[in-house]
Amino acid sequence: QVQLVESGGGLVQARGSLSLSCAASGFRFSSYGMGWFRQDPGKAREFVAAVSGGGSSTYYSDSVKGRFTISRDNAKNTAYLQMSSLKPEDTAVYYCAAVEDRRMYGSSWFRDEYYDYWGQGTQVTVSS
Repeated sequence: QVQLVESGGGLVQARGSLSLSCAASGFRFSSYGMGWFRQDPGKAREFVAAVSGGGSSTYYSDSVKGRFTISRDNAKNTAYLQMSSLKPEDTAVYYCAAVEDRRMYGSSWFRDEYYDYWGQGTQVTVSS
């Protein structure tokens, strides 16, 4: 049974930092790319960052580049999203997602329809 469980969300002041974790089980973690997406009520789900199965390739949206860092620990079956210099517009529910690494190329990393498995989400609220 595949499971993705996010943790680490919460309330933080603007310019602060927060770290999210995504614990995975039920599939061969190192063969799957991991992505982070976010969604604010009334808005479309938005790509945030992704990392390839081996961790050698990372992808970021322009809105978080230079502020967020995605990483993974394949020994722990866990992906991370380190967020710094947070802004109120970063407020959203953050979801982690998994996709078979071999299926992904170029711009596909940025598209949620490619991802196979999703977590339940964790709320991040940035106050001004």
